[in-house]
Amino acid sequence: MRKSLLVLLLWAPFAMALLPSPGQRLDQPTQQAIQRFLLHNRVLDSLQDLDNAPYIVAADAGRVLGAPGEQVHARGVLDPSQPLHGIFRRGKVYIDPQTHELLGINADDIGTARFVTAGDLSTLTVQRVTQEVRPGDRLLRAQTPVDLTRLEVSEPANFIEGTIIDIPRGVTQIGVLDAVTLNKGRRDGLIEGQRLAVIKTGASVRDPLTGAPLKLPDERAGTLLVFRTYEKLSYGLVLSASRPLAVMDRFETAHQTQ
Repeated sequence: MRKSLLVLLLWAPFAMALLPSPGQRLDQPTQQAIQRFLLHNRVLDSLQDLDNAPYIVAADAGRVLGAPGEQVHARGVLDPSQPLHGIFRRGKVYIDPQTHELLGINADDIGTARFVTAGDLSTLTVQRVTQEVRPGDRLLRAQTPVDLTRLEVSEPANFIEGTIIDIPRGVTQIGVLDAVTLNKGRRDGLIEGQRLAVIKTGASVRDPLTGAPLKLPDERAGTLLVFRTYEKLSYGLVLSASRPLAVMDRFETAHQTQ
């Protein structure tokens, strides 16, 4: 903990100096971090989007599990003009921490498969896996790609605030070039390329003389770049962090706190 905090504190002045300004294109390390993340992460707006998708019935010869290079069979409508499909499994269901509204569902990446033949049972060849393919895994068309070479940093026109609700890669603390899930999306005015400030809530302490409870001031602790938006959720990339960030930290439009 102390070592990671020391690294962040030493890195912070340099990271702040390298932050992209409004209208500036993203540098190569930032683009690479986003591309790696998008390959393995996806959000769906509703449970039905996943539950109604085509699903894998079995691997070749009726075996239960599929591996790279092997064929699998699936039921459901597959588009032959879309040769490559992602293989996904239901992951976390995101609920807004304030309103308790269902915001979306994380589709856990299992791999990719290439379309071979159509029919009542369609056949696909497994191309890539992160774990073994199982019956019931869902097939989804590829997402519309984000053209990162043209993505420019911008300032939001309106004030927007929300909460970091997840770290998809499963760690407890968030640092520079880590991706996070935000509880705001397109309907709230977020667009890809917007920059947000991360605010850590001040700790609750007691006055040493009177014993009265006190709340320390909130503190700006980092900057996020919104790189993928959904209807009610978004993904953000940490551009800078002066201290470890965490789930339930608050964010708001960056120009409001500068």
